[in-house]
Amino acid sequence: MDFLSSLKELVRATQAFEHYSSAHVRSMGLTVTQFDVLATLGNQPPMTCKELGEKTLVTKGTLTGVLDRLEAKQLITRVINTEDARSQKIGLTNKGQKLFEKVFPEHVKYLGEIFHQLSPKDLAQMNHSLKVLRETFEKHSAAS
Repeated sequence: MDFLSSLKELVRATQAFEHYSSAHVRSMGLTVTQFDVLATLGNQPPMTCKELGEKTLVTKGTLTGVLDRLEAKQLITRVINTEDARSQKIGLTNKGQKLFEKVFPEHVKYLGEIFHQLSPKDLAQMNHSLKVLRETFEKHSAAS
């Protein structure tokens, strides 16, 4: 089988997902990156910028601006990291946690409307195929 057709479908599916998902996130008054940060910090203890960047895959330069805007909206707080005074810990404020508790379940429900249209067999096959693909890339990335 020609892998380029699979690659094309993977990219097209990713683009379709991002278009569908981001439209809903924007309708809730957030950017996709702001939502990603809120979703990562929700119901979690504060974390360093490095940890947050690793969990969200947002670059450091982008993350700084997003955190500035979330802090201006009083959704996050930054405090000195007691374990390493050179860094800060980022956490949600009460207002940020309440927003997370509202928007995260709404977005999961919104996405679920699409995923529930797939059969359990289709979901299992997709999960398996994506896992195999990811593990193959990770194995070869580690060897490089």
